[in-house]
Amino acid sequence: MKIIIIPGDGIGPETMAVTTQVLESASAKFNLGLVLEQEIAGHSSLEKYGSTVTSILLEKVKAANGLMLGPMATYDFKDESKGEINPSKFFRKELDLFANIRPSRTYPKVPTCVKPFDLAVVRENTEGFYADRNIESGGSEMLITPDVVISLRRITRQCCERIAKAAFELAMTRKKHITIVHKANVLKIGDGMFIEICKAIGQNYPQVQIDDFIVDAMMAHVVRAPERFDTIVTTNMFGDILSDLTAELSGSLGLGGSLNAGEQYAMGQAAHGSAPDIAGKDIANPFSLVLSAAMLLNWHGQKTTQVQFTDASKAIEKCVGLLIDSGEVTRDIGGNLGTKAVGDSFVRHFSKG
Repeated sequence: MKIIIIPGDGIGPETMAVTTQVLESASAKFNLGLVLEQEIAGHSSLEKYGSTVTSILLEKVKAANGLMLGPMATYDFKDESKGEINPSKFFRKELDLFANIRPSRTYPKVPTCVKPFDLAVVRENTEGFYADRNIESGGSEMLITPDVVISLRRITRQCCERIAKAAFELAMTRKKHITIVHKANVLKIGDGMFIEICKAIGQNYPQVQIDDFIVDAMMAHVVRAPERFDTIVTTNMFGDILSDLTAELSGSLGLGGSLNAGEQYAMGQAAHGSAPDIAGKDIANPFSLVLSAAMLLNWHGQKTTQVQFTDASKAIEKCVGLLIDSGEVTRDIGGNLGTKAVGDSFVRHFSKG
């Protein structure tokens, strides 16, 4: 399996260095034959090539079996005519990575304000209110007058059908419970169609229990009792917000793994941003990116029916839990180790297990 490694901006190089260590350890232990090829995107690519991402890089990613994308300084990239392209959006759109899967769970040794839970948000990734992926060229936000902006949302049957199927397939491997999150009380046509399609797809999965919640009510329910939920399916922006909330409820956004998956390609990506305020300080939690790498291995294992990749994925997740239980973690989740030391501890425990 060949994986393109892009460290990213801010804390990206630090957390990706640990993730690379983890992947190399998993490759050796499970005989995966991983080939990790380092590339650049974001600020370093803008400085070197005049663009945050290039067509040559895209072709390299398409020729590989997976992509690990480090955190990007997305907010810095405002003018595509100057090469300031959002790399995350670029790969999601160009590789048609329509499903963003973000699991969240609690760990016994990480303090939280909620009961133990284990859920996954399945977020549509290619349309919705995101103005940079709704039309063929340009953006779908329009400045009508200096004081009036109109933002368009696109919802299509094809995208609803495939994200619903992805969610139900995931639910079948979990507790067989789907929650549809929407705003159909005001977005009656778009979210009405989303609900209708999700329930229609659900008829093919009679074992799965289905319920639905309006998004604002859902936020309150998740804060009060996240243990009620298992697999949540929703549209792009609602899923983006909700998955950050569930990750933080687990104890830290640094525990939120994330996989962007399509029919042919997949990209592991931390759920958090580039955090430039702590870059270079050796305090960033690397687990979000590490858990994302585990998800990428699992995706490849399922796609190719190679059980050693799914076994490696489970072993990585287990070792993360072991480190959390032993307190060998960064300060945000109660430890006192630096980013690099967490990677060294992981390799030490992983090789013994």
